[in-house]
Amino acid sequence: MHFLSSLRLIRVGFVLAREGALSLIPQDVLPPFARFLVHTARLIERDNLGNGAQRLAVALNRLGPSYVKFGQFLATRPDVVGIRVARDLESLQDRLPPFPLEQAKTIIEEALGKPVSELFKELSEPVAAASIAQVHQATLHDGTKLAIKVLRPGIRHRFARDLEAMAFAAAQAESQSPEARRLRFSEVVMTLKRSVIMEMDLRLEAAALSEMAENTKDDPHFRVPTVNWDLTARDVLAMEWIDGTPLNDIEEIDRKGHDRIHLGQTVIQSFLRHALRDGFFHADMHPGNLFVDERGDLCAVDFGIMGRMGDKERRFLAEILLGFITRDYKRVAEVHFEAGYVPALHSVEEFAQAIRAIGEPIHNRRADQISMAKLLTLLFEITALFDMRTRTELVMLQKTMVVVEGVGRSLDPMLDIWATAEPVVREWITRNLGVVGRTEQAGRGALSFAQALSTLPSLITRSEHLAETLNERLERGFPLDEASIRAIGRAEGHSRWAGQLALWAIALMIGLALFWS
Repeated sequence: MHFLSSLRLIRVGFVLAREGALSLIPQDVLPPFARFLVHTARLIERDNLGNGAQRLAVALNRLGPSYVKFGQFLATRPDVVGIRVARDLESLQDRLPPFPLEQAKTIIEEALGKPVSELFKELSEPVAAASIAQVHQATLHDGTKLAIKVLRPGIRHRFARDLEAMAFAAAQAESQSPEARRLRFSEVVMTLKRSVIMEMDLRLEAAALSEMAENTKDDPHFRVPTVNWDLTARDVLAMEWIDGTPLNDIEEIDRKGHDRIHLGQTVIQSFLRHALRDGFFHADMHPGNLFVDERGDLCAVDFGIMGRMGDKERRFLAEILLGFITRDYKRVAEVHFEAGYVPALHSVEEFAQAIRAIGEPIHNRRADQISMAKLLTLLFEITALFDMRTRTELVMLQKTMVVVEGVGRSLDPMLDIWATAEPVVREWITRNLGVVGRTEQAGRGALSFAQALSTLPSLITRSEHLAETLNERLERGFPLDEASIRAIGRAEGHSRWAGQLALWAIALMIGLALFWS
């Protein structure tokens, strides 16, 4: 298994070297042999390919859908790849050529157990195709139009194979580099794996869509398509067909007479309302996933990537935004400490001073020149100086806000982001941090305390049993039979052999490539 992963990594290494992506690797963190390999590999770089991050995007596109997904995921982790690289990786487009209609029909029939002719009156050619699935328009026998999302054939096997190679590479890197261990490469790959597994079960996307529909049923000027559960399975998702204009088609929006200023405000306020009120937001709100219907309402589609925030994160976001709006930098600093994001060994006053350096410049500009997303990006840069560990949910929120803000300003270049956001933020703070909110929090706290008391006897019993077991093991030791010892030795030997083989094979391939060139 490691041998196959090594062979796949050889191809990955060659493509990265050929496209010049290895220029991103900091030489000072590599051991001498690895520095030599990287230096040798860079001899086969193509010329005039742009900066290192742009070259990385080109290489990932060449490597295929698994690596495109990996690049998009890394764009949400500036703590791993750095802010500049993360921004360049945002340009990766999750678009692939569609697979044939006949294959889609076969997948639908296997998933739903009926012939396509019985399920639909008509099924169109694909209208959109991405790395994991593609979308068709279908017409039911009663004339109802649906959007049918179909999983790509063989995609699970391909992702499983590529993710296995990524996990092997991450483990090898962590075994050789303290920096790789600090950045937790293996954890990054595992997080991507969990995300992709969920995205490849279209029933889970249907559930996210259903939850969003329930949360937003009373929202002004915003809606999502309804799910047709009878025609939904693991590999097929059926939902209401949205007849609308994508938000990146400005000319068509103007031709139909839609109010672009109002639309820009709706995009910003809807996103903040979902993040703050529900703690559940669409995390892929690019213009291709947002439409305006004939009534002028905003419609969102494609719920494969969603973000969640707990109560603490929502309070953190709301108070920070309000603090910047009101220039209360001391309060912004206190919120970081109250949330436990900044270690208590630092000074609140010094942290407030650093935040003032971010906030004050925005008050010397026109409202339409102030970027809320850029402000949050700068905030995360400052917090890194105060040992604040990156919170994945907050980074996803910030990345989504970058996109949402861009969409809003493409509709209305003079959009005042802060004036648009303030009513939503103030409403949430008044509702949740005012008298009513604090009373409800006290009630929930009392209920949690009562529940904890009810489980106390069983916890005491389990603790006593655990203490007895631990004491017994400490006295007698932790036994390990001979078969287990031999298995551990074999595993370590195989891992070391596979890792060395991978390194020498990569060196050999680079040497052959140099000879052929």
